[in-house]
Amino acid sequence: MIKLTPGKLAGLKAVSDHRGVIAAAAMDQRGSLQKSLAKERGAAADAHDLEEFKTLVTSVLTRYASAILLDPEFGLPASKHRNGKGLLLAYEKTGYDATTPGRLPDLLDLWSVRRLKEAGADCIKILLYYTPYEKSSVNDLKHAWIERIGAECVANDIPFFLEFVGYDAEGGDEKSVAYAKKKPEIVSGSMAEFGKAHYNVDVLKVEVPVEMAFVEGTRSFKGEKAYTRAEALQHFRDAATMTHKPFIYLSAGVSNPVFIETLELAVESGTTFNGVLCGRATWKDGIPIYAKQGPKAFEDWLNTTGVENITNVNNALKQAHSWHDKVESK
Repeated sequence: MIKLTPGKLAGLKAVSDHRGVIAAAAMDQRGSLQKSLAKERGAAADAHDLEEFKTLVTSVLTRYASAILLDPEFGLPASKHRNGKGLLLAYEKTGYDATTPGRLPDLLDLWSVRRLKEAGADCIKILLYYTPYEKSSVNDLKHAWIERIGAECVANDIPFFLEFVGYDAEGGDEKSVAYAKKKPEIVSGSMAEFGKAHYNVDVLKVEVPVEMAFVEGTRSFKGEKAYTRAEALQHFRDAATMTHKPFIYLSAGVSNPVFIETLELAVESGTTFNGVLCGRATWKDGIPIYAKQGPKAFEDWLNTTGVENITNVNNALKQAHSWHDKVESK
């Protein structure tokens, strides 16, 4: 059992539903959202667009979510419209420096854990690009970086959510069948590493260990096989055994139907996952609506299709497990 201090326990409760399941919406995209809006509009998207988009998503979707993940750069106005739900704030800069090998992370210059907590955060979230197969010189930097953030969260008695996203250390295409075959070990190895006590991570925000497009026998299957359905189920189980900490799945930009089927597989596999942080699978298809038709049309879309999307996710979470089963309070 993980021992939680009072502040960490209160923070986790603030972002969870009454069962102890994290049914959170994610809206901390920055660079990628700005590019998507500009592409759909055929003209630049500015800070106002990002703030308005995030505020609309937050005001509508938090009626159906246990919490919202936002960024302090463009998301603080939206945080005032979260319908009394919990708040996670991102601490990392968006993206990574593509000129340096290893996808090294960086923190926001003007923020600290203390400042994020003062801005209203119940929990701190960090995104890290990570693969156990990267050079040890690169991963040593990442390990030390996460240790520092973990210590900062301990000092401020606030939960630390770590999201790690895998990649091919050899520069291969992450959308290929070759990468799909590597992914189970990348996810499992990352969960094993950051579940270690000295990182002080409270919740692991993890990718599912398979690429659904390559799982034979699923609705999402595109025709090229990396795993059978039975093998995919076993990959879910194997990854889950790598940590005793609470863990939740991220939607990783897939469509709503694909994410729903992913959660169905997770339930079928019997993993004790503790919820989701789901972003683009609920609101991504509204980007062209906002870009071309404006905020009112986007709000109407959110109140219909967006609500339908998040309701689908909530229904898929009925079999998720309470993180209370994995922790005890000090």
